[in-house]
Amino acid sequence: MPAGSEPRRAAYRSVWQPTVTAHHDRSPCKARPKLWHHVGLTDLPKRAPMSAPPSDPTAAPSANSSAGPLTHFDAQGQAHMVDVSAKAVTKRVAVVRGSIRMQPETLALVAAGTAKKGDVLGIARIAGIQGAKKTSDLIPLAHPIPITRAAVEFELDTALPGVHCTATVETLAQTGVEMEAFCACSTALLTIYDMLKAVDRGMVVADLRLAEKTGGKSGDWRAA
Repeated sequence: MPAGSEPRRAAYRSVWQPTVTAHHDRSPCKARPKLWHHVGLTDLPKRAPMSAPPSDPTAAPSANSSAGPLTHFDAQGQAHMVDVSAKAVTKRVAVVRGSIRMQPETLALVAAGTAKKGDVLGIARIAGIQGAKKTSDLIPLAHPIPITRAAVEFELDTALPGVHCTATVETLAQTGVEMEAFCACSTALLTIYDMLKAVDRGMVVADLRLAEKTGGKSGDWRAA
């Protein structure tokens, strides 16, 4: 054995042996807490408290909430078509507005009626009315409603520049026609895009919103 090796081995055992013994000894011992503290396990930061679970969409609103429960979910949170059989049949009206922005040269084609595909606004008006009639096919939980009137109007705006669209839908039914008016207005604006996209692919459909509704249990409502 080389000279000086035994003192080094003794020093090695004095430093490492307690740690190895505490690690392999499966019986309870008091050395383990010291070993864990040595590696820092007892100094780990406390876990942050869990955030509150998301609110139940079917739960009743809180006292400071102005919105009611989501009626398209049942007590189990499953989607369903709302039962409107107990509601009274009343006259209901909804008005939706939106716009499409375009280049001034594109708007000039609309005003002159010289677009390549023909009468842009005339075709968009028919498309909007058709869109109102197809609402229950497009919106899964919308009721098929007997529409008594659907009208689509346009206004050219050189300051925008572009076209403003107003869709009005009426019915005598047990539920409102807001979605029918939305489908009418959006379909009309998308048809304008389709008619003019060959000359202006940068057109922007924007500001689609409910302007007003009348009738029904919730009464009348108008945008500010």
